[in-house]
Amino acid sequence: MQTRRTALMTFAAAVAGTTVLPYRLRADGHGGDLFDTPAGPVTVHPISHASVVLETPAGVIYVDPVGAPENYADLPPADLILITHEHGDHYDAGTLAALMEADPHLITNPAVADMAAAMAPEALANGDATEWNGVGITAIPAYNTTEGRLNFHPEGRDNGYVLDLGGYRIYISGDTEDVPEMRALEGIDLAFVCMNLPFTMDAEAAADAVRAFAPSVVYPYHYRGRDDGTQDPEAFAEMVGDVSDVRQGAWYG
Repeated sequence: MQTRRTALMTFAAAVAGTTVLPYRLRADGHGGDLFDTPAGPVTVHPISHASVVLETPAGVIYVDPVGAPENYADLPPADLILITHEHGDHYDAGTLAALMEADPHLITNPAVADMAAAMAPEALANGDATEWNGVGITAIPAYNTTEGRLNFHPEGRDNGYVLDLGGYRIYISGDTEDVPEMRALEGIDLAFVCMNLPFTMDAEAAADAVRAFAPSVVYPYHYRGRDDGTQDPEAFAEMVGDVSDVRQGAWYG
């Protein structure tokens, strides 16, 4: 496994335009889906539902880690943790506290920042931007627009995120419908797009949004819903067509 210092040196060299020999992000049996990027390799580890781990040249990024801390025992510890919002399938105080023992940087929306104040998070409101280890991070609004769903994710509270790793751009939707801020995204290389009812949107709306901002690669995630609200990721892929390369993650075992 590479050290954090090695990762940062590799990322800095890539951003500076230096040729860097590839390193192995799949060491120690971590598996995952490997993407070659101008900044170096990025490995995607689908964990469960809305939780994903990204091994990047800048460090290891955990997104919305929930469930037993043991679920992450076979992965490198987090250097950065991103929390999109307060719902229990995205934010678990006990899990977060256990993972924070590795001393990662923590970025959340303001509501979770208030709840987790003891962990000293950096709060990003919709539209805010920051930088971590050379990675640009922008908070993208995530909210409901359909009558009857507005209370799930009210406008202005929750985040998605765009990460910019030396020009390689990753979008994490969080919980949202196909809002204008998503549809207006440009230059996205890798995306994670939610879909479930009644909490976010159906597969048709998610696919229509993806066709609008056309990421190079997209993972449907967060697609189990309530009652009959579970969405079909294969149907989503068919509706996206050849606009994006649709990848299926093992989000549910």
